[in-house]
Amino acid sequence: MSRIAGFTGHQSLEMTNILSDGLIRGMGVSSIKLHSFGEDNINFVIQGKAQSFYTQNLWVVLDGLIYNSDEFETTQNDAELIGILYLRFGFIGALERLNGDFGIALYDGKTDSLYLGRDRLGVRPLYWTLLDNHLAFASRPLPLAKIHGKSITLNKGFVARFAVCHYRYFDNIPDESPYKEVFQLPSASWLKWNNGKISSGIYWQLEDKPDLEGTIEDLASRYKFLLLDAVNRRLQKVCKPAFTLSGGMDSSSVLACASHNTGQRFDAFSSVYHDKTYDESQDIQVMLSGPVQTWNPIQVDNPDIFQLIQRMVTAHDEPVATATWLSHFLVCEAISKGGYDAVFGGLGGDELNAGEYEYFFFHFADLQGQGYDDNLTTEIKAWAHYHDHPIFRKNSEIALATLSRVVDTKNPGRCLVDPQRFNRYSKALNPDYFDISSFLPIMEHRFSSYLKNRTWQDLSRETAPCCLRAEDRQTKAFGLYNIAPFFDDRLVEFMFRISGNLKIKNGVTKVLLREAMKTILPEETRTRIKKTGWNAPAHLWFSGQGRELLLDRVHSQHFQAKSVFRMEEVLHLISEHEQIVQSGINQENHMMFLWQLLNLDVWMEAIQT
Repeated sequence: MSRIAGFTGHQSLEMTNILSDGLIRGMGVSSIKLHSFGEDNINFVIQGKAQSFYTQNLWVVLDGLIYNSDEFETTQNDAELIGILYLRFGFIGALERLNGDFGIALYDGKTDSLYLGRDRLGVRPLYWTLLDNHLAFASRPLPLAKIHGKSITLNKGFVARFAVCHYRYFDNIPDESPYKEVFQLPSASWLKWNNGKISSGIYWQLEDKPDLEGTIEDLASRYKFLLLDAVNRRLQKVCKPAFTLSGGMDSSSVLACASHNTGQRFDAFSSVYHDKTYDESQDIQVMLSGPVQTWNPIQVDNPDIFQLIQRMVTAHDEPVATATWLSHFLVCEAISKGGYDAVFGGLGGDELNAGEYEYFFFHFADLQGQGYDDNLTTEIKAWAHYHDHPIFRKNSEIALATLSRVVDTKNPGRCLVDPQRFNRYSKALNPDYFDISSFLPIMEHRFSSYLKNRTWQDLSRETAPCCLRAEDRQTKAFGLYNIAPFFDDRLVEFMFRISGNLKIKNGVTKVLLREAMKTILPEETRTRIKKTGWNAPAHLWFSGQGRELLLDRVHSQHFQAKSVFRMEEVLHLISEHEQIVQSGINQENHMMFLWQLLNLDVWMEAIQT
């Protein structure tokens, strides 16, 4: 486990004690060292495996790993490399040269300046706050919230979004945190504190460049090299890795690449279910005779979600975005008992390779905008053929109706907020708590392609931030590194120059990845179209006895005293969810809303106590 924290400013001994004690208590562990540097100008808190480097006038602390250290002169550790690059190129110049997952704090004693930096995709977290004339930072937000006094002030906008919005909108404002006085350093960003003043900016961003030319074989070869290298560089930084494994392309590709690079087989862990709708055990079998040394299926069916959510919220410092992460939490717990130090997974593969179902619509919009009407008709028919669902139907009428909601056809590349998704549960929020209509989600529009804009929206403001945060919190809770090779910035830059026709074709997603993984993945896995992923039968968790426990909670005095929800609407949704589940009818239920409600209430109760 690696975490960093610190504070700066010319403070009294009393203020130093307040800040250091608050940060140490907030980190919640005993294996912490407090280092003072200079004339009480800077103090660093270092936990566990966090790396540090210092000279007479320079101190660096690092939460994370640098993967291209071999490109520079030999150093004792990654923190020393950062210090050397800073002295040679400055802080921004150093960040621009790093390939890694990191939160960095660097103090220059000569200029009395503190710098903070975060990796390009936000794999590692970093937060900061101001108290009087002092800046404090930490890898987690709660320690920073605690140093402001006994009463922690929540960010009402975040609470409201978590209460009634789809999880994609939780991170639409990248510099916010769940706590009013604590700010998140956005991905690919830097911050400088000097003489009581803050300056900040970004050091990396994607540009709208022409798609790469070449045959699919040539481009797949380049993709294969980058993915193999991304996996290999990460393998070299850990001692005993474990791999999460589903039946899909992403986690399977990461594991297969690791085996291809090393000639070794690795231990894999999967969540499995008795309900075959969610269970991928059969799909996983083909991997067991190849790159898997020992397969560890973790049974998840009807867990004690109330007890588990308590534990998860403690690990997260905030409510947990989706029920997906309960299964992941149990998998991480199992991995931690085997002496492993890192967890490799396929997070990011869906975004880079257009693997999410909704990416079809934005590919359709690109085809429509380019005048490829015949291709559009063919793709819609193939989409409906492969992906029709009893609840989520697929046909031409639905495709065109969805396009009218989610893209601006008069403004090439501009994606829109889906009003059906955004407003679905807005009536459940108490308007006296927060006016959710005042929240207007920001939609990225830096590319001429709808698909690329939608993908960047997911990477920067929607799916990736909350998933990366959850993966980081849960692996660290069990003393593990989280490793996500698809978030290698070289892969990201490459895939944003790949045409949509090489991501989605004939109703099949991840076209270029499938081509790149020839001879590496088993053919059954490489050519599989069905997608399940990290889903779980969470609708059952809020039915029957789960419903009764949830009703007890929402009828309690402490729940109603928070005044976040409109009780009549909450009770209606709980009742309707039960009717849908018990009837077995093909109708969308309210599992996601109920998961968010329970998580939010558990978190708010924990903060208040």
